[in-house]
Amino acid sequence: MMRCALVHDWLTGMRGGEKVLELLCEIFPDADLYTMVHVPGSVSRGIERHRIVTSWLNRLPFAGAAYRTLLPLMPAAAERMEVSNYDLVIATSHCVAHGVPLSPGTRKYWWR
Repeated sequence: MMRCALVHDWLTGMRGGEKVLELLCEIFPDADLYTMVHVPGSVSRGIERHRIVTSWLNRLPFAGAAYRTLLPLMPAAAERMEVSNYDLVIATSHCVAHGVPLSPGTRKYWWR
């Protein structure tokens, strides 16, 4: 069975990128979802039902409300995300999600 991870910059509302992510969540119902910041309840149920793994930035008390102020730290957070156990990694990003480190042989697809 192929293990798939979806990576998205942040989950703080339903805009265009999140609608693309929602479709990918339907296509890959067992995929884990990695993101820098997640505000529970801010995205669709189709996204929320996935296992969501957040970066260390999400533990900051103001992360959900002021996530844009964290942009300078997001590349470092993405580089620390652990997605090496997946066969396929799909990143939907306009910002930092493409910076997650991959293992040799991991198939990737970057969506901008």
